[in-house]
Amino acid sequence: MQTHEKLKEIRQRHHLTQDEFAEKVGLAVNTYGKIERGETDIKTAKLKEIAKIMNVDPKELIDSNEKTVLNFAENCNPNYLSQGYILLTETQCVHELEKAHLIIEQQAKEIGYLKEENTHLKEIISLIKKQPTE
Repeated sequence: MQTHEKLKEIRQRHHLTQDEFAEKVGLAVNTYGKIERGETDIKTAKLKEIAKIMNVDPKELIDSNEKTVLNFAENCNPNYLSQGYILLTETQCVHELEKAHLIIEQQAKEIGYLKEENTHLKEIISLIKKQPTE
């Protein structure tokens, strides 16, 4: 579920209209409507404020279906939050980074192996071309 869908679900869970919810979180009704329809992004600060007002964890408002990882920090790009990024602790980020480095190392080894095999195949082709045809 995307952030804008979660906002709508939370609003409905609290039995509030868009007008009431917009007023409660300090947004114009039209602005909130666009956010809830996914037509515009919501800023990080406003998302945190909404979470606090509605007594939910800010992580609950983030779309966790995406595979991209974001370390939730004060100065992160607010657009990331509305695009569905997974929030991780610093320790989890370090772990994910270590895994990424291992994957990159393995891919580099595989590329090296494929280059070596390509060289051998080129040598074989060259030898075949040098053989006299009958």
